[in-house]
Amino acid sequence: MKDYLVGHDPFQLEAMWFKICNPTASLYNNRTQLHAAIEFACLDIMGKYLDVPVHDLLGGKLRDDVGFASYLFFRYNDLERGGEVRTAEQLVNEARRQKEKHGFTAHKLKSGVFPPDYELELFRALALAFPDDAVRYDPNAAHSVEEAIRFGQGIEDLRNDYFEDPTWGLNGMRRVREAVRIPTATNTVVINFEQLSSNILNPAVDVILLDTTFWGGIRQCVKAAQVCETFQLGIAVHSSGELGIQLATMLHLGAVLPNLVFTADAHYHHLMDDVIEGGLMKYQGGKIKVPTGPGLGVELDRVKMVEYSEYYKEHGGYPYDRDPGRRDWFSLVPNTRWADPTVSVEDDAS
Repeated sequence: MKDYLVGHDPFQLEAMWFKICNPTASLYNNRTQLHAAIEFACLDIMGKYLDVPVHDLLGGKLRDDVGFASYLFFRYNDLERGGEVRTAEQLVNEARRQKEKHGFTAHKLKSGVFPPDYELELFRALALAFPDDAVRYDPNAAHSVEEAIRFGQGIEDLRNDYFEDPTWGLNGMRRVREAVRIPTATNTVVINFEQLSSNILNPAVDVILLDTTFWGGIRQCVKAAQVCETFQLGIAVHSSGELGIQLATMLHLGAVLPNLVFTADAHYHHLMDDVIEGGLMKYQGGKIKVPTGPGLGVELDRVKMVEYSEYYKEHGGYPYDRDPGRRDWFSLVPNTRWADPTVSVEDDAS
């Protein structure tokens, strides 16, 4: 991106968007997510130069903190992180632990791991254990349309926020939406304005999960939220596995959106450390305060950055779509290669 950026005024964000992400020039590589990181930096520069927080550059904050849902994953037996999560009892205990520690009142199950009937049993157990809290189910588009309809109809009586990405594609989501009485949501098939316009013309998704990376920056998410407000589509803030800098972008985004009624997603409470000064941001009552300092309101801890850069070089990246208990596994879409829920596999970090 150097040729695009050297000499460019960081205040000229609209020009930078079209310079990098105009629809024809950006066909051949994924510039949108690269642009997001650059926009974060430019907004931080602007805020520090003007001595104002980023939310003031976006129209001013409407709330002082942003609420989050617990983010529940199935997990191998990792004692450092709290042990195995595979059974209904373990799942409920993990949700209770997170609720007691952070104050969550909404719970999201990231799933699509075990056979649907087994996950249905676990998700219902989760919802029934916390009858006053909201729940949301996200199988990462692993189900066929028919399986998603069957599953969705099996949870219609619960206090669902939404049914997130039960199947793949706008048409698949549309068929599920027509058959299930739960709002549908996505962070996978409506992630740009072309897809958003298609969804408005022929609705398939009720709640758009705005991701400051996937959409190309905070400003694009604000624009998308305004479109959703006009057409009465729900919105929420999506997590893409953030550290403190991106969490700050999510907090500034959440602060300025009048139509944000759902709690946000975050992986953040699973982190053991951060790369920002002061370490991990704190949850209070299931919420995190919006930074008030200039720019993004966080500063990079360069010592931590070096430490974890070396850690990354030694251990490699986050294996997002791999299963350490099934070394050769990969997902089909729709998936049929489910993990065996009766088998407990010790986590093998090697």
